[in-house]
Amino acid sequence: MDQPRHQIDWRDTASGGRVPVSQRFDDPFFSLDDGLAETRHVFLAGNDLPMRFQPGFHIAELGFGTGLNLIAAALSWSEAGLRGPLHFTSFEAFPLSPRDARLALAAFPEAAPFADAIAAALEGSGQIETPELSVRIVFGDARQTVPAWGGCADAWFLDGFAPARNPELWEPALLRAVADHTAPGGSCATYSAAGCVRAALAEAGFAVCRVPGYGRKRHMTRGRL
Repeated sequence: MDQPRHQIDWRDTASGGRVPVSQRFDDPFFSLDDGLAETRHVFLAGNDLPMRFQPGFHIAELGFGTGLNLIAAALSWSEAGLRGPLHFTSFEAFPLSPRDARLALAAFPEAAPFADAIAAALEGSGQIETPELSVRIVFGDARQTVPAWGGCADAWFLDGFAPARNPELWEPALLRAVADHTAPGGSCATYSAAGCVRAALAEAGFAVCRVPGYGRKRHMTRGRL
């Protein structure tokens, strides 16, 4: 794989754990409080999941990171008891090394069954195939890879780093491409409540609303096409 690896630092939390922090964007990969709880609040509940799950459901994501969002979705899919795999496509420009991903996921006991598969995907294959999961990580700049994608998602996890630090993943043209690759009635959710993000999503065709965020974040954004 030719993509540059994401370089990280580690930040201690009040609970005694450690959270990976991007050197490039100076932003943590997930909440300092509880990353898995944050994912469930923002990306699952924000997209009305698991209530909307049905066979063949497809989630797409901007920013694979540690794979924690994938794990939360996979656990929810398994608990829903649906037949066939959950389809999950993630767009990632700066993948973590397999070692760093394993270290980050070690903080979550629920992640243990997925760690080997995620590490192997980050090693270069970019794919995970099991009876319950069909995953593809698309490496490269999302501003090129999303418009070129042949797929269509029922729900989007918009999980780039903060817009002020990682503006590339929140550009209006990219969010229009997200809308173009969303099924009718499909949804999106993000931890960000920035006005520029909500305006760009609305311009792209999403009906946008601001709702309570997780933990220290007062608000987040959700949208429906």
